Amino acid sequence: MHIDQITLRDYRNYEQLTLPFENRINVIIGENAQGKTNLMEAIYVLAMAKSHRTAKDKELIRWDQSFAKVEGQLENRHGPLRMEVVFSHKGKKVKLNGIEKKRLSDYIGTCNIVMFAPEDLNLVKGSPQVRRRFLDMEMGQIHSLYLYHLSQYHKVLKQRNQWLKDVLQKNIKHDETMLDVMTDQLIRSAAHVLEKRLAFLNKLQVWAEPIHREISRGSEKLEVKYLPSVNVSEEMDLSTMEIVLRDEFERLKTKELKRGTTIAGPHRDDLQFLVNGKDIQTFGSQGQQRTTALSIKLAEIELIHEKVGEYPILLLDDVLSELDDHRQSHLLNTIQGKVQTFVTTTSVDGIDHQTLREADMHYVHAGKIDAKQ
Repeated sequence: MHIDQITLRDYRNYEQLTLPFENRINVIIGENAQGKTNLMEAIYVLAMAKSHRTAKDKELIRWDQSFAKVEGQLENRHGPLRMEVVFSHKGKKVKLNGIEKKRLSDYIGTCNIVMFAPEDLNLVKGSPQVRRRFLDMEMGQIHSLYLYHLSQYHKVLKQRNQWLKDVLQKNIKHDETMLDVMTDQLIRSAAHVLEKRLAFLNKLQVWAEPIHREISRGSEKLEVKYLPSVNVSEEMDLSTMEIVLRDEFERLKTKELKRGTTIAGPHRDDLQFLVNGKDIQTFGSQGQQRTTALSIKLAEIELIHEKVGEYPILLLDDVLSELDDHRQSHLLNTIQGKVQTFVTTTSVDGIDHQTLREADMHYVHAGKIDAKQ
């Protein structure tokens, strides 16, 4: 899987850009605030139909313009493909080979992306929300049904929270029949989300543990654990999960009415990373945390390859400077020759690796790109 060319129109600080890429390492070099991360974001947007930097699509539209467009020519195991995302003040549209897709789940997953940026180091030391977002973004690429059930879950969750909030704040008599109906809908979607998350993390563990052991030179063992807010496990089938969820929501009903919000479910779950049995968010060194984040990202690449039959595209946004020589080398050795990779950096000075010496260089300045310095 690789991108042959990307075209931008009125995207961030790019007025118009058409840029071809080689199926190898592509290095995007430039000073800060020139547009290199915007280009990296555009590649991500092409695959995911959303930014990893902002939840507001309107921020992607160049100042004083009515729309922004990202178009890409790709090649995957099925052949050539044209993808397109258009953002306007009315919303966004996605197309595959010129045909508009009404559901994002019919678009996402066509081009698989793994991104590693400095903020991904927060995967280990950041908030539970960061780790849930990681799960949702990565799983959405390889499980279209996961995206559907997750979307349904958040839709019902929003309605349920609004109902609980209204009852609490307006202090009015309420008919719990409506709450029970919404709870049943929430439970059905939640069970599917939990089943897929638990299976995904089991696979991720299988790939990440040996990668981490190799990076740590055999001195550390990594474990990835799911911390559900309701006592479910991978051994349960869907119907058992629904029973457990229903019992828990019944137990929590009075507390939820007093608090005015839903206090259990996939939106309250978390991940835990253990190295040699210790929670590295609390007890790990910065080096251990970075090794874990790198191991998880490299494991994602292998997991996607196993699932879809080809390697994803890798985006390394200003992350090489955050890694020491040993971790840099391990990362570059792993991807060499098998993963189309995009690297942003202010300079390649100090990064001594054959992979980068053979890379294509693109120099960015004020929203313009040149292949020569």
